Amino acid sequence: MGRSLVKCALSRGDFVVTVGRVFEDDLNETPAESENLLRTACDVRSRESVLRAVQRALDHFGRIDVVANCSGYGVIGACEDQDEHDLRNQFETNFMGTLHIIHATLPYFRRQNGGRYLIFSSTSGALGVPGLGPYCATKYAVEGLIEALLYETDAFNIKATLIEPGLVRRDEPDSGDNPLPTWGHFLIKPPSEGYAQATSPALHAKRMVQWLGDRQPTSAVKCAELVWQLGHCSYPPLRLLLGSYAIESIRDRMRSVTEELEDWKHLNFPVTAEGEQTPNEDVAMAEEQPPSG
Repeated sequence: MGRSLVKCALSRGDFVVTVGRVFEDDLNETPAESENLLRTACDVRSRESVLRAVQRALDHFGRIDVVANCSGYGVIGACEDQDEHDLRNQFETNFMGTLHIIHATLPYFRRQNGGRYLIFSSTSGALGVPGLGPYCATKYAVEGLIEALLYETDAFNIKATLIEPGLVRRDEPDSGDNPLPTWGHFLIKPPSEGYAQATSPALHAKRMVQWLGDRQPTSAVKCAELVWQLGHCSYPPLRLLLGSYAIESIRDRMRSVTEELEDWKHLNFPVTAEGEQTPNEDVAMAEEQPPSG
């Protein structure tokens, strides 16, 4: 997604700093450096590394208008099977990496009185997916962070959008002889005995990955074009869902939450005229009735 977005921005004449965690891969997968393109390396887990990348961008181009964070890492496996190393790597990359980028650029955006964040989240930031529990947790955390940030920065003309792609395939015509692996940002862990059954819910994400292969229905090139437009949109949305899978799955999730709220709202604690919270009257009356028989 990041590579497609870089190519889209360059094709429209934007000045771009492309950031790769592995600089050699970055060299192989992006166009040659030019007056419109600066390439640099960065590990988002390191605050100092992010600060250096941002400073290099400012030194080279003199300003920054849009920051797109496409970095992400996940482990596929049951929650119980993921150890502390797995958990920390996912949170350090997905959540702390996003926070490091914001800390490095937000003071500049405030002084500039304007800026744009394009934060790649996931449908896993709105859904609990079996086999991706900790990964979902990192994306939920990112979504809460960005929602709170928008309230704090609205007065500074700073906008942010959470981009929630569905199942996206790489479909660039010039992917090269050695394209990146389809699911290269995920590690699939062997399941422990308790979760190894063929129909285990903990293996859902693994089965989905193996079934899909490279047949994801949503185009990365078209997604990149839509995301690029957000960087030039006066009133961007808080969330942009990409692909029918993202729209339908998150719509179903929201419908489920709404229905559950309606089913159980009778157990709330309304506030009385005196300002005290008491159990719902219907529930209290039911408790006071003597048992039948």
